Amino acid sequence: MDNSRNSFAGVLPMVTKNIIIINVIIWLAQFVLINRFGIDLSQWLGLHFVKSDYFHIYQLVTYMFLHDPYSFSHVFFNMFAVFMFGRTLEQVWGPKRFLTYYLVTGIGAGLIQMIVLLLRVQAVVPVEMFSMVNSVTVGASGAVFGVLLAFGMLFPNSQLFIIPFPFPIKAKWFVIGYGLLELFFGVANRTGDNVAHFAHLGGMLFGIFMILYWKRKDMKYGRFY
Repeated sequence: MDNSRNSFAGVLPMVTKNIIIINVIIWLAQFVLINRFGIDLSQWLGLHFVKSDYFHIYQLVTYMFLHDPYSFSHVFFNMFAVFMFGRTLEQVWGPKRFLTYYLVTGIGAGLIQMIVLLLRVQAVVPVEMFSMVNSVTVGASGAVFGVLLAFGMLFPNSQLFIIPFPFPIKAKWFVIGYGLLELFFGVANRTGDNVAHFAHLGGMLFGIFMILYWKRKDMKYGRFY
C-alpha cells in the first residue's frame, strides 16, 4: 500500500517540495559548516557586489538557496511562504512553469539588488561604500516575493489571515501593501537595516513581467489558467 499521499510531503507538488527540501538541507549544511569548521558557504555561493573580486555570475542563482546560518526564522518563514502559496501556483501552472517563474524572479531580484547597490555606491562616503562593496546577499526572499505577487494577481480576492490582524485581508491588498512597505523601507535606507528591500521589489517586478508575458502568450494560443 502506498501511504505517500497521506504524508506531509505527499500533499506537496514536486517542485514546491524540492525547493523546500533543498533550502532546508543547505541551511543545515551552512549551520554545521560555520559552527563546526568555520566555513561560510556564502563566501562562494552568496551574491557578492558585482565589482567585488568575489563576484561570480552563478551567484545570481545560488544565493537564493542560502540563508543566514544563525537564523532559523529566515529559512523557516521563506519556506513557509513557498509552502502556503507556491503549491497553489504549481498546481495551476504546472511544475515547469512554476520552476521557471521561481528562478527568474529570484535572479531578477538579485539583478535589481546589484543595480541599486551600484547606484548607491556612486553617492556615498568611502566608509559606507566599503560596507556596500563587501556586502553579501543571501535568501529566497526575492523569489518568495515573486510568488506572493503571482498569488495576488491570480487569486486577488482570496482571503488571507495575517498575524496580528484579527480580520481577513484580500490577497491583492496584502501584496500591494507589502510592496509599498518594502519600497518605503528601501528608500529610507535606515542604518542597521540589512534587509535587501529592493531585491524583494525586484522579485515582484520580474514576476509582473513574467505573468503579463505568459498571459499574452496564452491568449494568443488559446490557453487559459
